[in-house]
Amino acid sequence: MRPPTRAHRSRPAALRLAALVLTLCACRLAGAAAAATLVINVRTTDGHALPGAVVTVRPLDGQVHHAAALRAVVDQVDRAFAPDLLVIPVGSTVEFPNSDSVSHQIYSFSPTKRFQLPLYRGKPYPPVHFDQAGVVTLGCNIHDDMLAYLVVTDAPWFGRTDTAGAWSTELPRGHYRVAIWHPRLRESDADLERELTVAEGDRADLTLNLSKPLQPAPLTDRPHSWDY
Repeated sequence: MRPPTRAHRSRPAALRLAALVLTLCACRLAGAAAAATLVINVRTTDGHALPGAVVTVRPLDGQVHHAAALRAVVDQVDRAFAPDLLVIPVGSTVEFPNSDSVSHQIYSFSPTKRFQLPLYRGKPYPPVHFDQAGVVTLGCNIHDDMLAYLVVTDAPWFGRTDTAGAWSTELPRGHYRVAIWHPRLRESDADLERELTVAEGDRADLTLNLSKPLQPAPLTDRPHSWDY
C-alpha cells in the first residue's frame, strides 16, 4: 500500500511567497530608514530647562496628516484639575467628571471653546467636543484658584517637555515648523517658532532659548505641572 500523498506547495507558489515576504521586509526596512529623530530642548533666559512646555511640529511640505481625535478625561480632585494641562488633537472630546467631595461649576470663556457645566458632582454631563485649534483656559465659578489649560492642536506631532526641558519624536524627513507654548511665556507666537529640515535617517536637535523671563507664578499653595 502506498503511503498517503502529503500536501505540499508547488515550487513556483513557494517562490512567490518567499518573494512577497522579502518585499514586505524591504518595505518595512525602507520605512524605518526614512524615519528620523527630532529632539527639542527649551531653555529659559538664564539657561535653565523649561519643563511642561507644549511642543507642536507641523510639516511645511507634502500632505498634512492630522493626528487622530482622542477621548480624554479631565477630572476634579482635591479642588484641582487633573491633569491641569492637556494637549489634544482637533476633533477630540473631553469628559469632565467631578470626583471631589464638593461640587464644582466648570467654565471656559476662551474664544476657542466657550462652555459651562453648571454646579455638579459625579458625571452628569456628556463629553465636550473641541473642534477648533487654540488654547482653552478652564476655571471654576466656585473655587477661583482652580486653573487648567487645554491646548487643542491641528499639528500631527505634539507633546510636552520633560523635567530636563526636552521632548523628542520620530518623523519622516522633510521641512518643519516647530512651535512652543507655556502658560507663563511672555514672547509672541512668532518669537517661539522655528523652521528646520530633517534629513532621512538623521537626528535633528533644536534648542529654543527664551528671550524674555517667564511671568511670575500665581500665588497659590497648589503648584501646577508647568511651574518649577
